[in-house]
Amino acid sequence: MNSALTIKQPIQTHSLIPLQNHKPSRFKLQPSRFVNSSNQNCSRTVSFSPNSISIQPRFNGPVEFRTVPSLRVRVSSNDAQLGSFNEDCEPKAPSFKEFITSERIKVVAMLALALALCNADRVVMSVAIVPLSLAHGWSRSFSGVVQSSFLWGYLISPIAGGTLVDYYGGKVVMGWGVALWSLATFLTPWAADTSLWALLATRAMLGIAEGVALPCMNNMIARWFPQTERARAVGIAMAGFQLGNAIGLMLSPILMSKGGLFGPFVIFGLSGFLWVLVWLSAISSTPDRSSQISKYELEYIMNKGWKSFPMENKPKTNRIIPPFRRLLSKMPTWSLIVANAMHSWGFFVILSWMPIYFNTIYHVDLKQAAWFSAVPWCVMGFMGYFGGMWSDKLIRSGISVTLTRKIMQSIGFIGPGIALTGLTTARNPFLASAWLTLAVGLKSFSHSGFLVNLQEIAPHYSGVLHGISNTAGTFAAIVGTVGAGFFVELVGSFRGFLLLTSLLYFLAALFYNIFSTGERVNFDETGP
Repeated sequence: MNSALTIKQPIQTHSLIPLQNHKPSRFKLQPSRFVNSSNQNCSRTVSFSPNSISIQPRFNGPVEFRTVPSLRVRVSSNDAQLGSFNEDCEPKAPSFKEFITSERIKVVAMLALALALCNADRVVMSVAIVPLSLAHGWSRSFSGVVQSSFLWGYLISPIAGGTLVDYYGGKVVMGWGVALWSLATFLTPWAADTSLWALLATRAMLGIAEGVALPCMNNMIARWFPQTERARAVGIAMAGFQLGNAIGLMLSPILMSKGGLFGPFVIFGLSGFLWVLVWLSAISSTPDRSSQISKYELEYIMNKGWKSFPMENKPKTNRIIPPFRRLLSKMPTWSLIVANAMHSWGFFVILSWMPIYFNTIYHVDLKQAAWFSAVPWCVMGFMGYFGGMWSDKLIRSGISVTLTRKIMQSIGFIGPGIALTGLTTARNPFLASAWLTLAVGLKSFSHSGFLVNLQEIAPHYSGVLHGISNTAGTFAAIVGTVGAGFFVELVGSFRGFLLLTSLLYFLAALFYNIFSTGERVNFDETGP
C-alpha cells in the first residue's frame, strides 16, 4: 500500500534534499534556496522505488520516523518556485507592471531604438532628394535611381546577414550592423560633395549594413520572449521602426534649416555610435547570460519560451550552409516570401514618394509635405503594438496560431489596399493624409502576421529565412521605387500606380491565406 505526503501552504518554502551522512533514501525538509514568487502555481508527484524509506519531517515538534514500502510525495504550492520541480510548472503570465520592468523589455526597447535609427538614416534621403535634385538637375526618374541605391546594398546582405545571425546571435551582428550603417550615414555629406558615384556607394553601404537589422530583431525576440508575447514584442520593436520614419521626416527639414543640407546625416550618424556603446555594455545575447535578469523572469522564459526555441549555451562549431533547397521546397516559405515582397513594395513606395506626392499633387512646400508624410508612421507604431497585443490575446484564448496569423495578415494587406484606393480620390492634402494614415496604420497588423510567422515555422533557420524573404522584399522595393518614377513619367498619373499597388495587396493576402501556417515546418524532408 502506498503512502502519500502532501506539502501545502504552511510549508511552501521547503524542498526535499537528501540528509547528509545518512542513507540516500532518507530525506528531510529544509528551507529552499529558491526565491518565492506569487505568480507560480504548480504541483508535482514524485514516486520513489519500493523500499524501506525513512522520512524525517522537521517541524517545531519532536522527530518522528515512519517506514513505508513506497512513497509518493506531492509538492503543491501557489507561490513557491521550486528548483528541481520546475520543469512541470506552468508559471502564470506576468502582470503588466512586471512586464514593463522586466529585462526583456530593456532588450526590446534597445531593438526599437536601433530600428528607429535604421529608418531615420534611410528616410533622410527622401527629404534631401528634393534640394539635391534641384542642385544637380536630376530628373524624377533619376531621383528614383538615387533613392533606390540604398536598396542595392539592402538586396545583398539579408541572406548572408541572416545566416550570421543564426550562428553568432543577434547581439553581435546587430552591434556591427548599427556601427557600419551609422558610419555610412555620417560619411554621406562627404560622399555627396565628392562625386555621384561616391554618394551611390555610400548609400549602398548603408543598405548592406541595415540588411541585418530585422533578422537580428527576430533572433533576439525569439530568444527573449515566449510565443504568447512575441507578437507584442515585435509590435514594440516595429513601433520604433515606424517612429524612425516620423523622426526622420519631421526632424530632417528642421535640422537642414539649422545645420545645412547634411545636418541630419551627421546628427543621426553620431546617435548610432552612442547606441552601439550602450548595446554592447547593457544587453546580453540570451537570458541565461544576463547578470541583471531575475530568477523568476529567467524561469518564466525558460518554461514558456525555450521549449519552442531551444537554446544553445555553446557556440555552434559546424559551419553548415543553410538548407536553401529544403527551405524553398515548402509553400509556407513562399507565403512568407510573397508577404514580405508586398510589404516592402508598399512600404518603400510610400516612404520614398509621399513627400514628392504631396508636393506635386497638392502643391504643399517641402516642410509641410514631410509633416503630412510623417503622421501616418506615428499611427503605424501605435497600431502595430495594438495588433501585437490583440494577436497574443487571441492565441491565449485558444485560437490557433495559424488562424491568428491569417487574421492579422488579412487586416495588414486588405486594409491598406482599400485605403490606398481611397487615397486616389482625395481632393485636398488633409483628406489624403487621413487615407494614407489609415493605410499605413492597418499595414502594421502584418507585423503580427508574416513577421512573427518567420520564427514559428523555422526557429532554427529564422535568420536565414528572414534574409531570403527580405531579399525578395528588397527586390520588390527596388522595382516599386524605381517603377513609380517611370510610371509617373510614362502614364502621367501617380494615382494609377497607387491603384496597381492596391491590387497587388489583395492578391498577396489571398496567397498568404492559402499557403501559410503557424506550425513548425519540417525542413528535413523535401516536398510540399
